[in-house]
Amino acid sequence: MLKLKEGFDLHRDVVLEILRKEASVCRMTEYSEAVDARLLNIESDGGILYSWKGATGTTRIGKYDQNTKQNKLLYTFDKQVCISSCSLNKEETLLVSKCLTLLIEIHPINNTKVLKAVDCRVKVQFLHQDGDRKSVLESHLLLFAEDGYVDLYHVLLSKQEGYRVVMANPERLSKTAERIVEDFCWVQWDGHTQRLHYLTFKDKYLLRCVQFHPNNNCETVLELHLNLPANSFPTVKFVNLGFDHYHDEKPSRELVRMRVFTNPIGSLCVFYSQPLKDKKELIYTVVLVHKDCTKRFRVDLASDGSSQNSQQPHPLFIPIGYYVLVYLQGHFLHCINTRQQEMLCYSLFFSGHDVNSGLQCQSADIAVLHAEGRPTCLLELVSGKINAVQLSSDFLLQILRSDTCSRWPGSAADPQRLAALHCLLVYMGNDPKLELKIMSWVCDNVNTIESFDLIQEFILASWYRIGYNRFLGLDKVLPFSSIFEKKEVPGCLLDVPCVCCTNGFHAEPVFKGKTRGLLNFWSELQCNTERTKSLDALMHSRYRTSHIQAEWDKLKSEKKPSSHMDHMEENAKKVLSMVDTWCLEKKLVPLFQEEDHQQRLLIGLTVDKLREHINRHLPRLGKKKIDSLVINYVAKLLELIRQMLESAWAKYKLGSRVLCLMQQGSPAEWSVFHFMCRILESTRGLCLPLPPGYHTLFAVFAIRCLPHNTFLQYIDHGFLQLTETFASRLMTDLDNSKANERLKFSILKRLPEVVEQRVYHMWDHPVSSASISRDYVRGLLEKHNKYKGIAAAGREKPGFRHEFLPLTYLANTLSDIEAQAPNPFEEQENVDASPAPADAGTAPSGNTAKGSITLYSFPSVAPFRARWSGSCRNEHSQSQTDSSS
Repeated sequence: MLKLKEGFDLHRDVVLEILRKEASVCRMTEYSEAVDARLLNIESDGGILYSWKGATGTTRIGKYDQNTKQNKLLYTFDKQVCISSCSLNKEETLLVSKCLTLLIEIHPINNTKVLKAVDCRVKVQFLHQDGDRKSVLESHLLLFAEDGYVDLYHVLLSKQEGYRVVMANPERLSKTAERIVEDFCWVQWDGHTQRLHYLTFKDKYLLRCVQFHPNNNCETVLELHLNLPANSFPTVKFVNLGFDHYHDEKPSRELVRMRVFTNPIGSLCVFYSQPLKDKKELIYTVVLVHKDCTKRFRVDLASDGSSQNSQQPHPLFIPIGYYVLVYLQGHFLHCINTRQQEMLCYSLFFSGHDVNSGLQCQSADIAVLHAEGRPTCLLELVSGKINAVQLSSDFLLQILRSDTCSRWPGSAADPQRLAALHCLLVYMGNDPKLELKIMSWVCDNVNTIESFDLIQEFILASWYRIGYNRFLGLDKVLPFSSIFEKKEVPGCLLDVPCVCCTNGFHAEPVFKGKTRGLLNFWSELQCNTERTKSLDALMHSRYRTSHIQAEWDKLKSEKKPSSHMDHMEENAKKVLSMVDTWCLEKKLVPLFQEEDHQQRLLIGLTVDKLREHINRHLPRLGKKKIDSLVINYVAKLLELIRQMLESAWAKYKLGSRVLCLMQQGSPAEWSVFHFMCRILESTRGLCLPLPPGYHTLFAVFAIRCLPHNTFLQYIDHGFLQLTETFASRLMTDLDNSKANERLKFSILKRLPEVVEQRVYHMWDHPVSSASISRDYVRGLLEKHNKYKGIAAAGREKPGFRHEFLPLTYLANTLSDIEAQAPNPFEEQENVDASPAPADAGTAPSGNTAKGSITLYSFPSVAPFRARWSGSCRNEHSQSQTDSSS
């Protein structure tokens, strides 16, 4: 589970150096005396303080610089003394050791001052001032007493001869003490961030956090009540304050083990464990201040399948990134995700024989060295070795690949795979080689996972990686798993064998002190806590991709261009231009090489809705950051799909021959086609866009791998979308055999009318030739009418289709002329009402009065139009019969 990287080794880096120097001083080829070297403290700058007893009865203190790999002798006692606490100021001029609590001036002269003479245990630690300060005229020392108080000493310094820095008024040193903590029972020092966490008890336990600022002022910035049983700390407990080899503290005396971990992004976690008296169960609690929640875990040690009896009543808490490992040797290992704590399935849990921590020694002999922003290290107290620790990607990949990695069969092993997949993709996914291994596994196992959609999890987890390290508030806003899209979560993802999880009290921290800018850790933590509370109160704070389905259906139904469509097109252009900058190398898969109007609209809509959602819930990010994040987000989605296809393409060694429509697909192509089917199904389930050209490539594989009837059924059921590029290639690449001709007619019938007209002209066939002829004649007639000044009426009668025959167009033209002619039956003004001569036609009626109008009937064009129309329909039917035959 863990991967150790060798760092400092007390024997190799210190003892061998001491032996070499002692041999040179004694003029011996080899120094035979044993050297009893012990670690004392590790300063915030990485300097390691150690002591050893010399051959002449002396005790010496040295420092090992991890940057230069050099040792330096700091001070020598002329007798053997017991040093249980030691610290060095940044200028390396003052040394404090707990030997009657001496403040020793080691440079330029040895001047010893008794700082405090007490009978109880004392821990000492220098504060490290801001490195940008050019002149340092004082040092500041914390003194922790077992009696439960902390004093701050201000040691004034002065310069002599321009370079010598010595103590000024050492006799007044004790008067400079400032009491900053009263009555604590547990204390933890974080040297890298200069923070002090301590626990006090009145009616209940209260955790206080003190921040030391660069100007050496300090203030209490946080108070948090903890639900701990009374008398949890019968003796004072010191954490991260050096290593006391002379104080025999039995583990059984530690009723509660507690640690505080912080992260620069603005998170704070409190872990504490409470073993039960019968040692058959272990309870440990996680207080996630930044998430405003508490998780309480109860592990049954009797049912974990282990026959070992734990000699260590408390587990180790090992922070690695935003994961914290809870490890009890021989029983269980729980890798807790402190960012996504909603369900157990996002944290790894192993018990019994499945536990493989990778540690080489007993956990009781290990000290955890944690510094915010630096890799966590483990110190082996016996050997003095310090190793950096990381999660093992090989072990996590083994969880994905192996069916026997867990005692839990079937879908019960799915929570492990889900947690391992998220850890690999989000926390460790910046390694391109690792990402390719994960893609290869996804390609092979799309059908093996029962309780969740593997492709959806791969896409959303990879998506989430883009923003998780920038802003903690995105945890509640961005989607990171498809589990939340399900109406009902599978039971195997809610429960994990051997461990029971219950939600405890809300954290309810009280923030104090002054806000010191947006980059201050405490102000960021306060913002994260308040934002979490407000987002938890909302119903749909997390963006769900499927919620844009209704908007997408409405947008697809729009036929005419609009300003809204133009806006979507602008969004799509930004995304696709970013993808182009990422894909400068030669592309294996022919994507992003055509215009796909529908997918461009969906890309633009996804950008628009995601931007709107983040602006609504996280306006503090600012417009520019949100725009950049959203564009990167959607571009990463398209790039992920391209990478998945390229992984499958390379795995099955496909070449350009697979794009030929005239050959039948191979088994390898069938596998890729099936993989593309699953990608299409997964993206549709989340209403996610696909790269332009995906549907064309999918149709090419479909026509090669499927029978024609099945291919047409895929189209009719909406699973396969025809594109103009594919239809054009189908018309040109396939010959005009009976089967292919039938297929082409079927494809043309299923194309939109506008696309059909363009594709018709690509087909070398009598039907397409007739279509081209009709279009040409129609164009000539339209041009002729326009030249003659005849305006078309613009109305079409049922049964008339202007694209059938030119004769049909002639009938429509005559009909338009008739419509524009005056109606002789309407009353006209200023007409000659004189009766016609008797021989000029029909005689007037005898009842005709003087001055009345005589009506004459004129033949209509309508009968001719009807006859022309009927003839047209007969000829069109005959042409269709000839074509089908």
